[in-house]
Amino acid sequence: MERTLINGTWKGELGLGLAPRELEFVLSVAQGQTAKQIAKSCGISPGTVVKRLSSAMLKLGVTRQTAMVAEAIRRKIITPVCIALAPAMVIHPDHQVFGRRTGDPIMPGESEEGIFLA
Repeated sequence: MERTLINGTWKGELGLGLAPRELEFVLSVAQGQTAKQIAKSCGISPGTVVKRLSSAMLKLGVTRQTAMVAEAIRRKIITPVCIALAPAMVIHPDHQVFGRRTGDPIMPGESEEGIFLA
């Protein structure tokens, strides 16, 4: 059985305290969807979504949806997919975010830190 749910740009782990449908709705809330939008996409009533979200909030010990998402992240129940894929990204050894590569020539009027002097 699959232990991971992916909903848009969020990934959720089953078996960490939330029912599958609760987890699905928490992932949708993390994407910024309202209960009405979630209900429409699932073909159910908004009241059902609100009930499931209330159940998830109770299990996580919070009273607001933003706190629910934050607590689910803290407990590693949900994570953004971009963070989950970050270890797979490789940066070329010559690439630097700031500064210059060793051995690059210094241009006239430029300091060692790469700042042009007037």
